[in-house]
Amino acid sequence: MPSKAPKTPSYRLHKPTGQAVVTVGGRDIYLGPHGTEASKKAYDRVTGEWLANGRRTIHQDAITVAELIARYLDHVDATYASAEPANIRLAIRAVREVYGTTPAVDFGPLALKSIRQRMIESDLCRNEVNRRTRKIVRLFKWAVSEQLVASGVLEALRAVDGIRRGRGVRESKPVKPVHDSHVDATLPYLSRQVRAMVELQRLTGARPGEICSMRTIDVNTSGRIWEYTPATHKTEHHGKTRVIFIGPAAQKILRPWLRVELEAYLFQPREAEAERMVALRTARKSKVQPSQVDRSKPGGSSRFADAYIPGSYRQSISRAVKRANADRKPTDPVIPDWHPHQLRHTAATMLRREFGLDVARAVLGHSSPVVTEVYAELDAAKAREAMERVG
Repeated sequence: MPSKAPKTPSYRLHKPTGQAVVTVGGRDIYLGPHGTEASKKAYDRVTGEWLANGRRTIHQDAITVAELIARYLDHVDATYASAEPANIRLAIRAVREVYGTTPAVDFGPLALKSIRQRMIESDLCRNEVNRRTRKIVRLFKWAVSEQLVASGVLEALRAVDGIRRGRGVRESKPVKPVHDSHVDATLPYLSRQVRAMVELQRLTGARPGEICSMRTIDVNTSGRIWEYTPATHKTEHHGKTRVIFIGPAAQKILRPWLRVELEAYLFQPREAEAERMVALRTARKSKVQPSQVDRSKPGGSSRFADAYIPGSYRQSISRAVKRANADRKPTDPVIPDWHPHQLRHTAATMLRREFGLDVARAVLGHSSPVVTEVYAELDAAKAREAMERVG
């Protein structure tokens, strides 16, 4: 039977001295003359800090790394939206596995470097190693703000520099736009759901997660240009809004998917699987056994979800590319493996070429044009034309 949480310590009179006293963590804390307003305020402060610190004092047994992570994840889940909580969990998983029982105050630079080396040995690229390392440091920054560890712990971890280029760690390949011909060759091998997602993303430049989470309730269809406001998005915790504009071509793709159930996801893996099974049954030439007519179980749960996530979206495309390559003629070029994020780069490049960097930034939802520069490939054709004119 789980033990009961300790009760809030009481405000008491210490008769020998006439002072008010409160006992927290087995330690008596004197608050000043009993009954005074100052002593009552001191009591509120001490017990408030004790409650905020998980019913323990800063002077009690040091909180372990595992306990610290558990409390931090509660904060993360309540604060961040989109994929950030999942990214944070991925970054700190090794910390909990290796140093879970270690007092948080003892997690120093050498421990951080040890975790970082594990990431390198797992073949993560340099940028991802540095990104996850920063998330670990951010965990301890939060711990300092909650007075769970001393500020010196954070300062020591900040002394660990990020890995610089050329230090023997694998570099990531820059994300390039995917050629339209490769997308078009893949589309016939995708389910109706994923095919619509790909075509929408190519036209709108939305993030993969924004396409996956589309619902009818989030789409304003009243104007000539529709507006899609995702319920959650990458920069929501910074107080920023995100609106994705849907033009006539994208509206034509999206319209058949709008649902009467306003909060239902538009693109559902469960429906895609049901359609796939119907197609297989229809194409079957041998007689179906009576026991196989309906193999579903009443009340059983499906392993297919109500919505795609970026990972399953990407996996669907990768499988389709493999099938397309398997069916191609020997003289046809091989379709390179591509992923949804490249569609965003494709849209960025087109928008920048046709309308300029400011328009591309606005459509993609970037605060800074510097970020858009990463997405939009330089238009080599314009550069060649300019140099031809210059001579």
